[in-house]
Amino acid sequence: MDIVGHLVIVFISIALVNNLVLTKFLGICPYLGVSRRIDMAFGMGCAVTFVITISGTVTWLINNLVLQKIGMDYLKYIAFIMVIASMVQLVEMYVRKFFPPLYESFGIFLPLITTNCAILGTCLFIDLWGYGFLEALVGSFGGGLGFTLVICMMGGIRENLEWADVPKALRGAGITLITAAIMTLAFMGFSGMIK
Repeated sequence: MDIVGHLVIVFISIALVNNLVLTKFLGICPYLGVSRRIDMAFGMGCAVTFVITISGTVTWLINNLVLQKIGMDYLKYIAFIMVIASMVQLVEMYVRKFFPPLYESFGIFLPLITTNCAILGTCLFIDLWGYGFLEALVGSFGGGLGFTLVICMMGGIRENLEWADVPKALRGAGITLITAAIMTLAFMGFSGMIK
């Protein structure tokens, strides 16, 4: 198989088949907390995509070109967390400067990207699966786009649910969790497409 075909499979695998939110259950906090409106969901998805892509690539470089070479790969967790925290700080400064209303609407969720387990999970999966540099770059980007896809889908559904006739007992968290479960079942239909 040629390299482009392989990279497409890596991308589809992490974006759809092994979606971080719906199959690995990583990043649930922002998925449920920021998906009330589609504009907020898209903004959060873009921020997470940027952080995952840069963090996944930089942590691969640090782990493979520095830590493993000097026999200190046991420090990878600390290095990964430091890279993720710096990328989130960069995104936070950018959003605060150029998109103040979006920054205000995110509230506490923007700094909490640092603790978003989907980002650390992506970095660790890239290491676990033994990806090369290009695979790490494409896989990180695919993980971020997969996160953006599902958070925007949830945002759109939740906006429409405000006008729906939801039974009183299910309003709020109840219908949101039922919707998340149905979306998870739908994404399970992709399993078996690619390992």
